[in-house]
Amino acid sequence: MQGYTYVKDEHYPVEHLVFETAPEHVQEFLEVDHEVWTLGEATTDLFDHIPFLYKEVWINDNKPGEMHFIFVWESIESWHKVDDPDLQAKFIALFESKFQHPYKLTRCVQNEENFGIHRYSRFERI
Repeated sequence: MQGYTYVKDEHYPVEHLVFETAPEHVQEFLEVDHEVWTLGEATTDLFDHIPFLYKEVWINDNKPGEMHFIFVWESIESWHKVDDPDLQAKFIALFESKFQHPYKLTRCVQNEENFGIHRYSRFERI
């Protein structure tokens, strides 16, 4: 079979956050999230490169307003470095200045699992 890649035996830490907001504010939330969080963490002065491999956003059609954010980090050290309380407070303040609607973080899966979830393999069509 051609047209795919398969990599296994990886150990990339996975961050999985679940947020909720009113369904009519989802698009705005996603735009501000990308501007503040994705680009902010990707271009932080702490690194000379993007410290995560990718970020995906999943929307739950069965629960309007529910959004899942999945990061695969290059290392747990990079993730913890970006998790600096001062940097995170800066991003939160900037996000909340731009997104002025109610929202809540409903799950923080990596905390529930004590940072034990990691990407082991990836099968992908090309």
